Amino acid sequence: MSSESRRIFDEISSLSTEQKNLKSINIDNQSTEEILRIINDEDKTIPLAVEKEIPYIAEAVDAVVSAIKNGGRLLYFGAGTSGRLGVVDASECPPTFGAPFGLIEGYIAGGKEAMFRAQEGAEDFEENGANDVIAAKVTEKDVVCGIAASRRTPYVMGAVKKAKQLGAKTLYVTATPRESFNIEEVDIAICPHVGPEVVMGSTRMKSGTAQKLVLNMITTTAFVRMGKTYENMMIDLQLTNKKLIERSKRIVMMITGIEYEEAARVLELSKGHVKTALVMILSKCSYEEAKERLEIADGFVRKALEL
Repeated sequence: MSSESRRIFDEISSLSTEQKNLKSINIDNQSTEEILRIINDEDKTIPLAVEKEIPYIAEAVDAVVSAIKNGGRLLYFGAGTSGRLGVVDASECPPTFGAPFGLIEGYIAGGKEAMFRAQEGAEDFEENGANDVIAAKVTEKDVVCGIAASRRTPYVMGAVKKAKQLGAKTLYVTATPRESFNIEEVDIAICPHVGPEVVMGSTRMKSGTAQKLVLNMITTTAFVRMGKTYENMMIDLQLTNKKLIERSKRIVMMITGIEYEEAARVLELSKGHVKTALVMILSKCSYEEAKERLEIADGFVRKALEL
């Protein structure tokens, strides 16, 4: 065995996600329902692991909000399941929160093909991650978030290292203990430690679920902090399909108390912008005045209504 192979073997052997889970040790001798209950019992531990990381998630949210307000972006870099989770989270932000395309982006080792078919070898080289960071034109305005269940994934480490060299704020979402990090490697580490997987090494399970929860929390909270909701309703969604068009009408009706036809009429006058429609109705003002109020209020409907 070469020294490099031995190093990788030792790294993997020490990971908590690569240990045997004693609670599922006899899973291959269980009935279907018994297997499902084992998986479900283990999944119940995930939110508690994430809860312990909320102070660090809060730091990450504040960094993302600051970056976006100053012309920066949030960019995810991951491999395999972790990479796919980043791409999914990024792709859902424009229709949900009206975020411009490119504001939140996900990069996966192996490129777009890896979203649909595993490109396992692509994650083995730090330079691949570094090159993707360079291709993304990362600057000091951006936040770069590495996602890797095991923390050690070379592609992700390379991306984060290069981003830090370029002056970007760096985050890292992993399912390994915080103690595994050198404090100089990353600005903010988020480490929900979920322990051994039900199937040893299958990090698409508990680790992937924990990562999904964290990414949801980061982007959702960041956009709430930037005025993308009124109460708990999304009011900056893009009317890109029939479902979202009808949801917009319903939101306007629920907040203002007007009828369906009137909601449709005002949404047309507001050029399909729910925020503007709300201010027009609740402040009894024109489209132009509503837009001006929202601009002064930095996009927050409540503040615009108080002007």
